[in-house]
Amino acid sequence: MPEDERRTGRRLEQAIVDLLERRGPNATICPSDAARAVYRGDGDGWRSLMEPARQAARRLVGAGRVEITQGGRPVAPDEARGPIRIRMRRGR
Repeated sequence: MPEDERRTGRRLEQAIVDLLERRGPNATICPSDAARAVYRGDGDGWRSLMEPARQAARRLVGAGRVEITQGGRPVAPDEARGPIRIRMRRGR
């Protein structure tokens, strides 16, 4: 993976954690929230960061920091299809 992609991935991971910590223990975010927070431009260019934001969420799941949910229930990252939400891992 090129260094700029790694750097963007780290920024997305940090944005996910920061957004969730600011919103409280039961809050969820959409990957688009992190993409918008990291994107450095005008318009809807943040959309190009949607898949990298989902990948960042998957890495955070692997690290035990967050959960990916659908319909309010945790799902395994490789089973998620369609829109997802991200929340801090419960029982930490």
